[in-house]
Formats: sequence, structure tokens, C-alpha cells
Amino acid sequence: MSSTAPDELANLVQQLDQALPQTQCTRCGYPDCRSYAAAVASGEAEINQCPPGGDEGVRRLAALTGKAILALNPENGIEAARALAVIDESWCIGCTLCIKACPVDCIVGAPKQMHVIVNEQCTGCELCIPACPVDCISMVEVSGGRTAWEAWSKPQADEARQRYRFHQMRVARAEVENEERLRQKAQAKLADIAAASKLTDPKALDAKRAIIEAALARARARAK
Repeated sequence: MSSTAPDELANLVQQLDQALPQTQCTRCGYPDCRSYAAAVASGEAEINQCPPGGDEGVRRLAALTGKAILALNPENGIEAARALAVIDESWCIGCTLCIKACPVDCIVGAPKQMHVIVNEQCTGCELCIPACPVDCISMVEVSGGRTAWEAWSKPQADEARQRYRFHQMRVARAEVENEERLRQKAQAKLADIAAASKLTDPKALDAKRAIIEAALARARARAK
């Protein structure tokens, strides 16, 4: 392998990612479009695993990789008309599970309040459907029978990619903030244990201290 191979691979991943619809639906078998692009670039995945991209998407990936055009793999799904998620407000219980499942943060709401989907931002990924415990979300076709890239545009894909990246940053920041809150609580507990060490069994206190310090170490490791 030449010294430029890593750069060439990274460039191919970038091109493949740009050719994907960015629905982040995971039907390809990977957690997001970028991961699928990396798998295709490395030869780990085939070019026919993206139902939202459809046959046109396969042709685009074939052109970039130099591979032969394949029929869309039915194990990953079928090419279908574009659909949007719709929430039945009479059944919504405000559990927020759909909000957490949405990869592009297009669902608005608060705990115990009815949620609303921003149609212009919905990618039709369907990830909110299995997350809903009361089955109040359905998909409604909005493309007039048009499928894949005939029902989706590059500007829409670019916006979805940006929203997904923001979603990732928001989730990562929330995890760090939660770990910090837990760390502060653990440190306060350690201080309480130290203050009580003269009043209770030292061996029991040492055992509690060891458990808390181990939890702190795990929190620090996850935050890195």
C-alpha cells in the first residue's frame, strides 16, 4: 500500500458519503450513511444496500467505485416512495422516546406533552416508529409515487447531513454533561464518607470509597 492510500481512501469515503441520501435510516446495516460509505470504500459492504437511494443510488456508487451495477439487495429493503412520519396526537403520551430516536432532531416536544414532527426536516427514516410504545406514529407518502433520488434532492441530503452532525454533537455534549454531574455527586459522596470515617467502621467506609472511586474512573474513561 502506497503512502497516499489512506488519503485516497478518505477521499473515496467523502465522495461516497456525498452520493448517499443521508436519511440515516440504518437499513444498510450500518449506524449512519458515513459508516456505510466507509464500509463500501473498504470493500466491507456492497454498493446495493441503500433502499432510500434506490437503483439510482446504486448507479452513483458504482460510478465512484468502478464496481458493476447490482440490483438493490432486498434484505436491506425496497425502493419506495418518500414518506413522512406523522404523529396521532390523540394517542401521543409525550414519552419523548421518538425524539431520542430521531437522527436529525426533527421531532419537537417535551415530556408529557404532545410531540410534533417538522415535515421539512423529516428524512423518512422510520426510526421513530419502533421507538413509540403506543404505536401513534405512521408514515404518509408525500412524493406522488416518485422514489429514491426522484423524490429527494441533494440540498435536502446536505441539510439532513448537517442536522445529523449537530444531533451527534448534541448527544455527545449531553453525555459529557451527565458524566460531570455524576462525577460531582460522587466526589460529594466521597467527602461525606471522609467526614464520617471517624464515626463508623473504617473497613466498611474503605469499601464504599473503593466503589465510588471505581465509578469515577469509569466516568472519566467514557468522557475521554
